[in-house]
Amino acid sequence: MENRVDRPLLPLRTALVFLLAALSGVAAGALSWLAGEGVPRGMLAGLAVTGLSIPFFDRLITSETGHSCEEAHDHG
Repeated sequence: MENRVDRPLLPLRTALVFLLAALSGVAAGALSWLAGEGVPRGMLAGLAVTGLSIPFFDRLITSETGHSCEEAHDHG
């Protein structure tokens, strides 16, 4: 029987993409709040940046792994 503790919950690449997206969202929300927009608008800005940065970082990491742009574009 396979030991399930040895398997990671998420692959390293996925965890990195989510971490970078979360950090970007927190930074955008904090900057928006510090600019005087208030907490609700800061949270909306942070959530929007988080959602938009997931595909950005996914493609950025894919292009950095040695695939050409055409290969990365053809696969997703």
